[in-house]
Amino acid sequence: MKVKGFLKDVGGASRVTKVRQAKFDNASATPKPFDPIGATARALHPGVIKLTLEEIKIASPTAKTFVFTAPHIPYFMAGQFLTITLNIGGSRVTRPYSISSAPYQTRGEHPIVEITVRKPRANGFVADYLYDNAKVGDVYESEVGLGEFHYGPIRDAHDVVALAGGSGITPFLSMAREIKHGKLDMNLTILFGSVDESDIILRKELEECVCDKVKVVHVLSGKELKGWKGEKGFLNADIIKKYSAKDTTYFVCGPQVMYEFVGGELEKLGVPKRRIRFEVFGSPTDVTKLPGYPVEKVGKTVKMKVMRGIHEDVIEARCDESIATALERAGLKIHIGCRSGACGFCRVKVLEGEYYVSPKNDGRRAADKDFNYVHSCATYPLTDIKIKLNIA
Repeated sequence: MKVKGFLKDVGGASRVTKVRQAKFDNASATPKPFDPIGATARALHPGVIKLTLEEIKIASPTAKTFVFTAPHIPYFMAGQFLTITLNIGGSRVTRPYSISSAPYQTRGEHPIVEITVRKPRANGFVADYLYDNAKVGDVYESEVGLGEFHYGPIRDAHDVVALAGGSGITPFLSMAREIKHGKLDMNLTILFGSVDESDIILRKELEECVCDKVKVVHVLSGKELKGWKGEKGFLNADIIKKYSAKDTTYFVCGPQVMYEFVGGELEKLGVPKRRIRFEVFGSPTDVTKLPGYPVEKVGKTVKMKVMRGIHEDVIEARCDESIATALERAGLKIHIGCRSGACGFCRVKVLEGEYYVSPKNDGRRAADKDFNYVHSCATYPLTDIKIKLNIA
């Protein structure tokens, strides 16, 4: 920084103010409606777009990769997710899926973006529908490039260990592809936990990314592992330490039970929290089992008044389903992103009634708590309730 002298430096603010005022005085009285910065931002991030399903590929015996195309796909960072909106039996539902393709694949003459969906072992509703019913040519509303689960060179160490389980491999494949293409500068070691060698999701695609900056280590936990010479068991502290550098950032993505286990193993290793990044993991599968949920509300149904401007709808809602789910089931449009209580897209104001907020998904700001705003994907009605919904 160049120092001009005490008086010149202290007086700098007043000179800038005079120059700015002179610009105002000499400006045209005719407004210029075109905003080049805003136009560029809208072009890069247009909000909701239409994605056309171009191809369906087998990612494993229990998983499929869905390849979408569009005239323009918004830029995203490797590790982020997109949303897919479907209309199923009169319900309008939105679900987030981590992107398994790389950002560089959205550029060029034929832009594409991919997600990989595993067929749920239990009732997955949207995942089941997408897995069994989606066909080439289908068109979906989508928002691309959401979430904070991506590498940041200022925040994160250059050496990253990715801890993945099941379909949680998808954001790391995106990172690996971007690194292999020379568009992301980091060292990535993927520790990928699977049950059986025959059902490793995206195995071929991961192997294609292996290079001096990308390593892939498979860890199998199944009982029948004859002939398997790789790592066995779970992603425990010993395995994590074995593949970690002196200064490492850890990214974790997988089922909720894995988060709890891996979090404990990283704590054993004394890893500081600033070096651990967890992807959001969605709504709890059974809210009634969370701490503080009133057991007397299990199986109960309440009335929900939904205010949109001066318009009012009255719908039924179960006490064990989120406000967002009740709105979707009733076919009412609501802006939804992560479904994990983090992003705030589905934020609504509660005007009357009692509710329960999942302690594992409470991403509200302090001011929201004071003024009765909630993230509807993580909030459950306990009594008849009245909410104010933004007009979409």
